[in-house]
Amino acid sequence: MKADIFFFISSIATVVLAILLSIVLYYFIKAGRNLYQISEKLQDHFKESEEFVLELKERLEDNMLFRLFFPPSRGRKRAKEKILKKNN
Repeated sequence: MKADIFFFISSIATVVLAILLSIVLYYFIKAGRNLYQISEKLQDHFKESEEFVLELKERLEDNMLFRLFFPPSRGRKRAKEKILKKNN
């Protein structure tokens, strides 16, 4: 009789724990998908921002007033020359 009661209670506890575990796993999977979508959007925006910053840098370097206050250094000239040689 005591064994039957023990197995009945342990069966119910096992079922309840399995249900709670499945609920927790469901929310973890849902949160993981949400984080994946957020990271994909951030990567797309980062690429757009990177292009914008590079374009802004080029425009500033070509600006006469900017060059007046910040003359190009030799290292930059050499790096540009190397890039131009590689492209040709």
